[in-house]
Amino acid sequence: MAEITVCIVDDNKAIRSALEEIIGMSEDFKCLGTMDSAEDAIKMLPGINPEVVLMDINLGSEETGIDCVRELKGKMPGTNFMMCTVYEEDDKIFEALRAGASGYILKKTPPAKLLEAIRELYEGGSPMSSQIARKVVAAFQLNNTGSTSGPEKELGELSKREKEILELLSKGLMYKEIAAQLYISPETIRKHAYHIYEKLHVGNRVEAVNKYFGR
Repeated sequence: MAEITVCIVDDNKAIRSALEEIIGMSEDFKCLGTMDSAEDAIKMLPGINPEVVLMDINLGSEETGIDCVRELKGKMPGTNFMMCTVYEEDDKIFEALRAGASGYILKKTPPAKLLEAIRELYEGGSPMSSQIARKVVAAFQLNNTGSTSGPEKELGELSKREKEILELLSKGLMYKEIAAQLYISPETIRKHAYHIYEKLHVGNRVEAVNKYFGR
């Protein structure tokens, strides 16, 4: 299995080193570089072109990690950005997702969960800490317009199993956790997720959850 290449952007040296050590713990991942500022990230990342970037939100300067993602996503369409942060504020979550981030996890996430989230992101998922997922779901429910035309029709095309998996995805569970709960393999969950996204005409978990709540 090929290594998943990762870069880390964080202005805190201790956190940078800890994340780099976590990545280095597994032979399935390879850290290609670390940066401590938005300026360095914007300058260096396109040349390195990693498959995944762990991006801090507060980089201790005028330009935030969200600004970085917004500027880099167009230049690096093949790279997946995951916000790795201490923040749980709703506005930062949605601003990061709108900027082009595909995942959003908290820095207190255990190492094994972090590595699992990086792999899920690489494989097309949108991992979020359960605390973050709950906020996203709550916001979608709050903004539910009650419209049942388009989304309701598309959701009706999902099988019973796909609806079950979509509901678990909306709770922030990772593929491995859903697989254990439903007593099927993570690979089967991945295939179901792919079909769910295809039927709903969306590209990731965030968009699927959005449509699930009729927004």
